Amino acid sequence: MKLERNKFKTKLTDTYHIRLNIFFFALKLQIYLFSFTFLFLGTSGSDGRIPSIGIRGVLFQIRFIIKMASHIVGYPRMGPKRELKFALESFWDGKSTAEDLEKVATDLRASIWKQMADAGIKYIPSNTFSYYDQVLDTTAMLGAVPERYSWTGGEIGFDTYFSMARGNATVPAMEMTKWFDTNYHFIVPELGPNTKFSYSSHKAVNEYKEAKALGVDTVPVFIGPVSYLLLSKPAKGVEKGFPLLSLLSSILPVYKEVIAELKAAGASWIQFDEPTLALDLDAHKLAAFSAAYTELESALSGLNVLVETYFADVPAESFKTLTSLSSVTAYGFDLVRGTQTVELIKSGFPAGKYLFAGVVDGRNIWADDLAASLSTLQALEAVVGKDKLVVSTSCSLMHTAVDLVNETKLDSEIKSWLAFAAQKVVEVDALAKALAGQKDEAYFAANAAAQASRRSSPRVTNEEVQKAAAALKGSDHRRATNVSARLDAQQKKLNLPVLPTTTIGSFPQTVELRRVRREYKAKKISEEEYVSAIKEEISKVVKLQEELDIDVLVHGEPERNDMVEYFGEQLSGFAFTANGWVQSYGSRCVKPPIIYGDVSRPNPMTVFWSKTAQSMTSRPMKGMLTGPVTILNWSFVRNDQPRFETCYQIALAIKKEVEDLEAAGIQVIQIDEAALREGLPLRKAEHAFYLDWAVHSFRITNCEIKDTTQIHTHMCYSNFNDIIHSIINMDADVITIENSRSDEKLLSVFREGVKYGAGIGPGVYDIHSPRIPSTEEIADRINKMLAVLDTNILWVNPDCGLKTRKYTEVKPALTNMVSAAKLIRTQLASAK
Repeated sequence: MKLERNKFKTKLTDTYHIRLNIFFFALKLQIYLFSFTFLFLGTSGSDGRIPSIGIRGVLFQIRFIIKMASHIVGYPRMGPKRELKFALESFWDGKSTAEDLEKVATDLRASIWKQMADAGIKYIPSNTFSYYDQVLDTTAMLGAVPERYSWTGGEIGFDTYFSMARGNATVPAMEMTKWFDTNYHFIVPELGPNTKFSYSSHKAVNEYKEAKALGVDTVPVFIGPVSYLLLSKPAKGVEKGFPLLSLLSSILPVYKEVIAELKAAGASWIQFDEPTLALDLDAHKLAAFSAAYTELESALSGLNVLVETYFADVPAESFKTLTSLSSVTAYGFDLVRGTQTVELIKSGFPAGKYLFAGVVDGRNIWADDLAASLSTLQALEAVVGKDKLVVSTSCSLMHTAVDLVNETKLDSEIKSWLAFAAQKVVEVDALAKALAGQKDEAYFAANAAAQASRRSSPRVTNEEVQKAAAALKGSDHRRATNVSARLDAQQKKLNLPVLPTTTIGSFPQTVELRRVRREYKAKKISEEEYVSAIKEEISKVVKLQEELDIDVLVHGEPERNDMVEYFGEQLSGFAFTANGWVQSYGSRCVKPPIIYGDVSRPNPMTVFWSKTAQSMTSRPMKGMLTGPVTILNWSFVRNDQPRFETCYQIALAIKKEVEDLEAAGIQVIQIDEAALREGLPLRKAEHAFYLDWAVHSFRITNCEIKDTTQIHTHMCYSNFNDIIHSIINMDADVITIENSRSDEKLLSVFREGVKYGAGIGPGVYDIHSPRIPSTEEIADRINKMLAVLDTNILWVNPDCGLKTRKYTEVKPALTNMVSAAKLIRTQLASAK
């Protein structure tokens, strides 16, 4: 009996100790989880209340610990196989319905949200999908439709939306310009004191609800109110100096309406993208952020608010302004291009706020150095606390290719060095888990091996190329004669009329032409058949230009898939993807080549086709090249050496091509630098260094050719006024430049006294719109140009290449352009 009692006592004691251990374990777990409550439950809003924790709360938190603290700023919307592009173009061509387009868009959104949810991302963005452009989406949300589109109110539909983006038969499109220093273009809002704002697009709320119905709770993303206004321009007829920030109090009520609807729908987080905070802003502009978010504070109560910045370091004053906003819960920073921001965070990050650390590069395709990123995150964790640190991308992934899985033919070694958007989502999640103590050792080891492979690969380095590029730094590389003397020599040889006409380079890429290139690449037709087909196309283009009576011809570029990819395919140090598409604007996608190693030119690239085209006409035929800065800026560039070193290497390769074209008898050579302005750093202190090496790179390409050979260059949609002196310093003989869509904004720089002695062709009509301008309209544009430019330097040309247009648009537009030039010539002759 005693023995039995002792056994029973021992059993009680053991049970007691077991229960005690369980109790203390649960208590420790409870304390541990408590520190994560605000982060994973997302309920510690501006009211500061602490959520209760019970068994259900613990289980809820455990589920979110598995998901980790990870975030994606934004995601590509075109689809892995450009599904949205084809749906848009089918709709625009009247081959499918609005319902068909919406079905494709709905399926794409669902797949994106599911992909991120399956990868374990906690903060998944919504409202980053767009049918054309996210800034235009905000314009639609605010009902800020210019009067010329005859919108009468109500929910903005596709007709008005796409008319603003593309123009229509009766009115031109809104201006399009580069999104900061990227190759993405946005539609510039046109605002003024009489602009009426109203909540006119419920897209953000609808997409949030759409995701929630699929079981995914997202973070709705908006262009922040201050950045929206700073990226806008005064509407036509509004005084140039109109203070756009004065409209802040007019647009905030619409933002409040949207916020209220999102709260009612159950949203717990909201993201405002305020990328202008990375610019050099004066005190007045910084004060607008304080005013805006103070005004929104009551509307945002109960929500967690993330303000996201990207593309550069945030200046100290901007950082101070941002982190003092009481209505904001979290701050997102680009720590790839903004490495100095880390020091600002270490020196003064506000207690109790979240840091969304953008350590995974959203603008390039290289696999992240996970060990280095983890080290950065651990250093930040010591500053802000584990429960307040969120792993993120540096910016939206819309600037990178979609999914590496679709690259079945890419070199296996190079492929191991890469990560597209889908892979970057996995990298973000892996870093978040590693930070929380759940490091995937095998994944990190494979990443380290790939990093080591890239550093040591003999394919990356060419000592001869590096020595040649290094030797460039000691010279200015200018042509020996000044531009006015060169133009005189060229005119004697070319004998061009006043207001010479030309086009920018490409002609429409027809379905048949694309088929021929595709079949040749797939080895379905022989090289002889391919060459014959391309020659036939060139002959058609040359004949058409002669019929139109254009003065300086182009061969139409039928052999080229893309103005950068075509050259990259013939240069060493480049790799190419099959589906690495990136949105440029609207439905337009580009497939940037990958510069992984030192660049050189093994063989001539364009000489055969230029000689062939010149043999078909007695008129001057332009040799068409892409310049080194544009090849650099429109590629995915190696990140293991400074960008200027890679640019100098490309410049030397193009220099050889220019000299071979001249030797082959080509008298006019166009070296396009469409992306020179695009690469300008966001901070003014960095402008001079960039412009110095970028302009130098262009001059390298043509510094040794004859005075009689005319060098053209072309630049696309950007604001050039602030770099006009650098453009002059390029020392080209003729520059063609965008002008029409921006209401002749370019001409203002000449009205303000800048003297330009070289030839210049400010575009007389917008090729990114299907609209066909009349002869009278183009003639009016030419007269505006002649008011500020000398007759002997003015050229007449479209804004850009014609590859995206149809011949049914191109022929009448060019006919009207030539007619307008002849009309003005007659008027000038009569005036004499």
